[in-house]
Formats: sequence, C-alpha cells, structure tokens
Amino acid sequence: MARLLVVDDEENIRELYKVELEDDGHQVMTAEDGEDALRLLGEQTFDLITLDMRMPKMDGVELLGKIRERNLRIPIVVCSAYPGYKQDFHVWGAEAYIVKSSNLTELKETILQLLPGQNK
Repeated sequence: MARLLVVDDEENIRELYKVELEDDGHQVMTAEDGEDALRLLGEQTFDLITLDMRMPKMDGVELLGKIRERNLRIPIVVCSAYPGYKQDFHVWGAEAYIVKSSNLTELKETILQLLPGQNK
C-alpha cells in the first residue's frame, strides 16, 4: 500500500481522488493548499504527491520548488485543469503532468508507473 498526498484547493477534487485512490488500496492524505502540504511533508513520509497548480496562499509551482529545495525525491504528478502549465519550465521538476478529468484512468495508471517497486 502506497502513501499518497493529494494537494488541491477544491474539496470535491480532494475527496474524489481520496475515495478513488483508497479504493485502489492506497493510503491517502489530503492538503487544501501548499502551506498545509508542507506541514504534512514535515510530519510524515509519502510515496507520491498529486499537485494542483492554481491554489491560494501558495501555488503549485512554488510548492513544487519548495519540495525540491528540501531535496525530497518524492514523485510528483501535476494535475491541473490548465494545460498551459505543461509548457512552464518550473513544472518540469514533476515526473508527470495530467490535465484534470472526471475519468481518473490516466491518473491511476501514471501513479502506478511512478510508485517505487512497480513495473514501469
């Protein structure tokens, strides 16, 4: 069972991801913004992070940078409704970029590919 952190300011997205990913056997924690995510990262370890880009207080680009500054080698999947972020070189520090969809197949497949010990 992998420990995942879902970071998104939209409660319905956090809950959808949590339910779906827990149904797949993962343990899921959620954070509503970058500050909350950094607090959780300081208290616990995670195997993978899903990260929204547009959030209040601290956007996903800033959070991604802070995670990498801490030298955390956690795989990060950017999940954004805005495909334009994919061209932003600041986002290239993430292992994957997915445009949000109500169909979570691509997200789930990407997570399985990036989790330690999984076949790629």
